[in-house]
Amino acid sequence: MTGKGDRDRRKLSAARLYAVLALFQAEAAGQSVDGVRREFEDFRIGAPLDDGMPAIEGDAGLFHELTEIAVTRQAGIDQMIDRALVAKWPIGRIDPTIRAVFRAAGAELLEGAAPPRVVIAEFVDVTGAFFPGGREPKFANAVLDHMAREARPGEF
Repeated sequence: MTGKGDRDRRKLSAARLYAVLALFQAEAAGQSVDGVRREFEDFRIGAPLDDGMPAIEGDAGLFHELTEIAVTRQAGIDQMIDRALVAKWPIGRIDPTIRAVFRAAGAELLEGAAPPRVVIAEFVDVTGAFFPGGREPKFANAVLDHMAREARPGEF
């Protein structure tokens, strides 16, 4: 049996995943994040999946916060990402899914309450969900560690 804390952690994890999906969709489709966020809040968060899988409930507050911060502070977050990447790999050259991961994680690192190591672990897990068995989770871990140390130097 899972306790309330486990359910709350799952909701927070799902919110992070939904934030990455929403940021990716907004960029890929050229849609406003407000419209995508409303779509997610109205039809996706907590809705049964198309393949008959049970609904994945997410923390709507964290989802909204991450997408809002990622958009309003995108220029600063993107600069932080660029500083974490090697010179020959500017943000425009990385996979759009990973870019969405970095932006959502950057939002949480800048203004979230979770400890940086939790944020890193959560978003590395999200990356692994998109790229199972690939090198991307290790890449994400390295970049997110660098971003976390910049955003919250006193917590390391």
